[in-house]
Amino acid sequence: MSNQPKIKILFILPSLSAGGAERVISFVCQNIDKNKFYPVLLVAGFKKDNVYDVSNADVKYLNKPRILTALPSIITNIKSLKPDIVVSSIAHVNTAMAMVSPFFKNTKFIGREATVLGQRKNEKKARKWSPAHFLPNGFKSLDALICQSRDMAEDMVGNFDIPREKIHVINNPISNLPPIKEKSNNVPRKFITVGRLTEVKGHLRLLNILSKLTIPYTYTIIGNGHLKDSIFNKAESLGISKYIEHIPFTNKVNDFLAQHDVYLQGSYVEGFPNALLESCVVGTPVLAFKAPGGTKEIVENGINGYLVDNEDEYLEKLNSEFNMDPKEVRESVYKKFNREVILQQYEDLFQHVLKH
Repeated sequence: MSNQPKIKILFILPSLSAGGAERVISFVCQNIDKNKFYPVLLVAGFKKDNVYDVSNADVKYLNKPRILTALPSIITNIKSLKPDIVVSSIAHVNTAMAMVSPFFKNTKFIGREATVLGQRKNEKKARKWSPAHFLPNGFKSLDALICQSRDMAEDMVGNFDIPREKIHVINNPISNLPPIKEKSNNVPRKFITVGRLTEVKGHLRLLNILSKLTIPYTYTIIGNGHLKDSIFNKAESLGISKYIEHIPFTNKVNDFLAQHDVYLQGSYVEGFPNALLESCVVGTPVLAFKAPGGTKEIVENGINGYLVDNEDEYLEKLNSEFNMDPKEVRESVYKKFNREVILQQYEDLFQHVLKH
């Protein structure tokens, strides 16, 4: 391999602020085999917004507030760097790269999708504008599309007519292994949820369920978002606000996950739920709905948690014991999503697209 030129890859992100796409792409950029690949990370935003350590990456910041204003600079960088592959993530960035890809015939363009867009497009409370509204014509120009879950892949084929041969399912990696927790059975029972405070994350239906719980509990919510006031007004009206602790942001999520008994996910749809995966990594079991997306690929009933169909089943499980061994909870996800497995899948994909 030493006599062969390295494959030059340009990774593109809107920012390095907190988010699943930012975590995964910065991880892949820093950890792929540097003997085979020469990775560069191009960030449209500002260094001051970083929440991820990228000290092991060649990073260029464009200091632009959004992809649209950064697009001329992105094009200039593609021209000057002449990458073999451009990898983008998040729908609006992928759409922008699909638009410019025809002008770079010697470069392969790979998008990585972050959610099940067909489901998000049909949400009753969806925003008036969404990348999903003009997606079909855009993504077809990409040479490959990474989907985080099988549901996401089927969504792209069925709802957006993306050729199946262009789609590659690569789950998110376990990027670090924090200390595993001790087996716990706290009284009151300690529940936790981590994620944006938005409608799709289902906090409101979790509150409805918790208000009917017959065992003593506390509930920690980590995250922020536009639904914050509605969530805590709802908790107040249900008479359960005294049991809830809210933490807008912390860089010690793993510590909090390890201190709790069960991770609660109320999402209506998920791409590949990183916080739920991280909960299993520290050994804390999970309870989730059978929502479209990657949740079903993580949760194994009775091994690392439970998947349920409706709120009645959710309440029934919450009232029961979660007697799962933290070591077995971790092992259930580590064997499938460890960094070596996922990095190899990325490297195989990069080499595959250059041959086709």
